[in-house]
Formats: sequence, structure tokens, C-alpha cells
Amino acid sequence: MRAARGGDAEAIARVQLVTWRLAYRTLLPPALLHDWDEPAAADAWRTAVLAPPTPAHQVLVALDGGVVAGYAAFGPAEEAEASLGGSTDELTALLVEPRWGRRGHGSRLLAAVVDLAAAAGVVGLQMWLPEDDTVIAGFLGGTGWAPDGWARTLDTGTSPLRQLSWHTVLEQ
Repeated sequence: MRAARGGDAEAIARVQLVTWRLAYRTLLPPALLHDWDEPAAADAWRTAVLAPPTPAHQVLVALDGGVVAGYAAFGPAEEAEASLGGSTDELTALLVEPRWGRRGHGSRLLAAVVDLAAAAGVVGLQMWLPEDDTVIAGFLGGTGWAPDGWARTLDTGTSPLRQLSWHTVLEQ
């Protein structure tokens, strides 16, 4: 586990593509997954790593035998629950490529995000999940996260994608 580097961008884009094609094949438009522009995704990840929107935005990678097996991205939340009484970070991505699943990479990535956020004085974490993503919901629920009652709908170009907000309060 380490902070992502610019050279990891292609591997992060690959993990995103492979994972989305499997996990979100029924949630996202087929054209989006079929016509995926992997070089553009890699460029976006390279920018996120080398020139993040703020110093508080970070990307971490999990390694398995030197291969990027998963990643997490987080930073200050744009939409956050005000009742936490302090700053909230948003976990914008937490993905582990299926072939590397069940090896603890997701747990280590999440623990690292929690540790880094808490060290920065963040009091809560939030993540938007597709309503039908039972895998990540089950994972987060097992670590103490819970839905907070907020929902939003994204336009995917063909059908709406309803997302639910999940959160956890960090121990200080």
C-alpha cells in the first residue's frame, strides 16, 4: 500500500475498467463500458495523482506482487452532512480488481484512507454508492459505515443511476 505515482495511472485505469465491466455491467450503459477510452482514463488518473484539485485530494494503490491490484481516491466532500460538526472527506473510489479480491486489499485501502483522514483532522467520511451495489454496501456496512438517508440521481445518458450516501464518523 502506498500513495499512487504518475506511472500508476495506466494500471489504475485498467483496474477501473475491469472492475466496472464486471460489477457495474447492469448499472451503467453498455456503450459506456464497451467504448471505454482507456488512454483518456489513464490521463485523468495521472492528473488526479500529479495535479490534484487540492493538496487534500489523494489516491492510494494496493499492490500484490508489485502489481496494482486496487486503488482508493478521496478528498474534501463537495456535498456533506453538516451534522458531523467538522470537515468531511469523500471516498470517491474504492476498487479492487476482481482477480485480486478476498486478499484484504479493500480493507487495507479503507483503513489507510481512515488513518490519513483522521490524521488531517477530518471527522467523517462519505461515499456515494449506486443503490444496487450490494457488494460495496455490504463491505462498508461490515466496517461500521451506514446509509445516511441522502440520495441523488445521475444522468448516465440512457437511464438514471440512483446513488445513496453512506458515511462513517472517525474516532479522534
